[in-house]
Amino acid sequence: MIDTAMSRADCANAPARRLSATLLGLRVSSTALAAALTMPGIAFAQDAASTANANPTAKAQVEATTSQADPTPQPAAPAETPAQAVAAAAPADENIVVTGIRAGLDSSAKIKRQSVLIVDSVSAEDVGKLPDVSIADSLARLPGVTAQRLEGRDQRLSIRGLGPDFSTTLLNGREQVTVGDNRGVEFDQYPSEFFKTVNVYKSADASLIAAGIAGTVDLRMLRPLDQGKRVIAISARGQMNGIDKLNPDGTRYGYRASATYVDKFANDTLGIAIGGSATSAPSQDERYNAWGYNGAGTAASPFVVQGAKPYVQSNELKRYGGVATIEWRPSDRFHSTFDALYSHFEETQHLRGIEFPLDSNVSSDPTAANYATSAHRGPITASDGFADTLQFTNVHAIQRNDYNQRKAENYSLGWNNDLKLTETIHLNVDASWSHAKRTDFLLETYTGTGYGASGIGDTVNLTRQSNGAYRIVPTLDYTNTNIFKLTDPQGWGYNGTSPVVQSGFLNRPSFKDDLKSLRASLNGEFENSIVKSWEVGGNYSRREKTSAYQSYFLCPKATGTTCAVGNGVATSAAIPAEAIIGTIPLAYLGVPAALALNPLYLYNNSYNSAYDGRPSSLVRDNVVIENVYTGYAKINIDGDVGGKALKGSIGTQVVHSEQRSDGQIASVVSGVVTNAPASQKVTYTNVLPSATMAVELVPLGYVKIGASQTMVRPRLDQERVTQDVAINTSNIQLGNINPGLNPVFSSTGGNVALKPYQSTNIDLSFEQYFRGGGYVALSGYYKHLTDFVDPNNAYFYDFTSLLPALTPAQQAIVINNKLTNGVVSAPANTGRGSVIGLEGTISVPFKMITTALDGFGVFVSGNYTDSAIKFASNPTQAITLPGLSKWTGSGTVYFEKHGFQARVNYRYRSSFLAEVAGLSATPTYRTAQSEGILDAQIGYEFQSGFLKNFAILAQAKNLTDRPFVTYQNNDPRQVIDYQRYGRDYYLGITYKF
Repeated sequence: MIDTAMSRADCANAPARRLSATLLGLRVSSTALAAALTMPGIAFAQDAASTANANPTAKAQVEATTSQADPTPQPAAPAETPAQAVAAAAPADENIVVTGIRAGLDSSAKIKRQSVLIVDSVSAEDVGKLPDVSIADSLARLPGVTAQRLEGRDQRLSIRGLGPDFSTTLLNGREQVTVGDNRGVEFDQYPSEFFKTVNVYKSADASLIAAGIAGTVDLRMLRPLDQGKRVIAISARGQMNGIDKLNPDGTRYGYRASATYVDKFANDTLGIAIGGSATSAPSQDERYNAWGYNGAGTAASPFVVQGAKPYVQSNELKRYGGVATIEWRPSDRFHSTFDALYSHFEETQHLRGIEFPLDSNVSSDPTAANYATSAHRGPITASDGFADTLQFTNVHAIQRNDYNQRKAENYSLGWNNDLKLTETIHLNVDASWSHAKRTDFLLETYTGTGYGASGIGDTVNLTRQSNGAYRIVPTLDYTNTNIFKLTDPQGWGYNGTSPVVQSGFLNRPSFKDDLKSLRASLNGEFENSIVKSWEVGGNYSRREKTSAYQSYFLCPKATGTTCAVGNGVATSAAIPAEAIIGTIPLAYLGVPAALALNPLYLYNNSYNSAYDGRPSSLVRDNVVIENVYTGYAKINIDGDVGGKALKGSIGTQVVHSEQRSDGQIASVVSGVVTNAPASQKVTYTNVLPSATMAVELVPLGYVKIGASQTMVRPRLDQERVTQDVAINTSNIQLGNINPGLNPVFSSTGGNVALKPYQSTNIDLSFEQYFRGGGYVALSGYYKHLTDFVDPNNAYFYDFTSLLPALTPAQQAIVINNKLTNGVVSAPANTGRGSVIGLEGTISVPFKMITTALDGFGVFVSGNYTDSAIKFASNPTQAITLPGLSKWTGSGTVYFEKHGFQARVNYRYRSSFLAEVAGLSATPTYRTAQSEGILDAQIGYEFQSGFLKNFAILAQAKNLTDRPFVTYQNNDPRQVIDYQRYGRDYYLGITYKF
């Protein structure tokens, strides 16, 4: 193995330093060329008492006639238990008490009604019990919110057609880091049992320090001083996958357990809430992946699959965590709250299958040099422009036995203090820390019949199925260890300068994300004025994300010290008997079975490793640092205008950002890898005005309108300083006079000078609430987007300063033929466009219609979104926004009465651009087919006797057994991914003391 530090130090020579200086100047030039103007940031006032500042942790206001206009109210806790709620819209002489599903819906409706912002919420039905299996499941039922499934779990959220890169996630009103690669929070890192309410804010207010242009998700923990009495709750739940385990070392059974303790002391001035959770969640995936398609899609030239990879995957997600809240309110003049959250996340994946190189590796000329190592295609039967049946001979497939493990830890601390300085002025100080770290171990192992397609070739018959995937029937026995061995079956291994034997590969990336924040604000009231109150404040935050990568080529053990071909390295080795753990079923796609090997045994006993020193690998390490200074001021309005109740706020933010990245720039010149350190810093300032108003036109009927300028920062990997520079000396030819077609110099990397996406927003909502509970709402929104990041931006750049890396003779040709210009590929703020949409919600308890239907109800939502975003590089062609489904909808029918509860939910989203893992786990985008998911649950809570407060609940997910399917070229027939997760079943119990 090559020592990483030594190899990099040896490479840092003078040309590399010149290369570094050149590319730093290059980035500055690219920014000057890009339309990189500033962005606004959305804002939301965090919870506060009637005269307090915007406090991320404070109790919600519910008395609309006396409180200031608070854009983020939380539900008031009733006197008995948090599972009970008084219907906010009920007449004064009635006391309607509901529990469970209806309590959660009523609480969410109250939040929506009282907020001057446009907001949708999910509230816990009881302590530690959000209404779905996960946070993302619950949010996906809200209007305008959709979730993309990853490994069978709802994970990647889109709000109003904009993907996770365009929204932010808060915990108790504070910005959070993520265990993911960029900014988008992975909701699996948060146990759902810890949260009382999850709010999705869709319009802006000046006092929201961190937010997105799509919306803001705010996770709210319960407040112990709001509880009526001591609460002790425990729960346990078992899980079973509908598909039996697909790998010998997998499992189909899981569990989930949690406990919560809430109490008050010292005459109800001190409260504590403690919670713990442990989860083991398995999943099984039957997967098919096509490499792409050759052909024109005509009868004369039908589409033919380039290659296919059927494999099975068994996952197990283990997570444990805890939360604690200490709340102290010794008097009405001082209120202090401390929150802590810890979560440990570990996911293990076993993936096994076969890669079949097909039409991408075909040769039909027996005289060609590559004929013996290429596949040969036989006759085709076709229809509708697609090959229906065909045969390939001399196929040299690659058996894969892979092991992926991800470990992550998440910490979050927050301390809020609110001091009443006078009868009308409060000082609020809030300090927070959010930290996440993650390490991945991504191991691939390969077996085949011989190195570089030199072994026995297979005959493979393909038949296209109705779902778009091909049934693949091989001739060879893929469980025969006399035929298959550890090797590089296609000879794909290359370290950047020479071939290597790649019979396996190991990626070991690690990430650290750290965010510290300090906020202070003053709030005061005006007397006898429709302008109710004022607020000014400031916030400083420092975020640092470190991305570090290590990767290694793996080759069979031999006498050589590296994996380079011809260096004493064995090209193949027998499969050790100790590594064989059985077989895997691939019959769902035609393959009878394949070998199941233990990849960790192979890694520890059968492989040598060689450090991956390719320039593209060396430049991945980077650090991005953002220092952000935010000041804001606003006034709140609360009064009557023309006899109508009016609330709102008008304000602005000023955001000054210092953005920096440290990394490396690397290149290959004449077979020698060079690299050098690089660093760059930029600053910019944004001014973000906002205004929002809510007027009660008719009793319990509101019109809400908002106008704002908001911003969200680009992906962190796009802000990196790193560059991979290529100097192609083979293009230094006397006859080459076109650097556009045959460039000598080129570069690919990030852009530190990227500015945030900006959006000018108009939001309008009509909401009518009913005295018997429930409501209808219709909202419209328009977003004008500027400084949209084009991730594939490219431009010409003069690389003259890199000429010293060439020989004098090469320099002369480059200068004489004017080949110093080259193409730089780096993201830039060149896009602009718009998003427009309409969303509606109907929440109706059927008791409103007739008392005979008391306990029944429906919650239905729908959304339509359209967008038109164009880049300067192609101003006539609109792009597809990642995560945008034009049509989405969700419908829930429920019954709850006398302890019984039942609920069925169906949600639908039309096709959308999904982010999936591509080659070497690199994120890539593909169009996903429309999908509809059906979930259901039924349960009972004992109302009396020795089992009182004991509940049992059965749940089922994905009852439609809907697969996740992607395709290319806007042609649903060209299926790329077909992933079947099956159904999941849960059975749980809960007991409250």
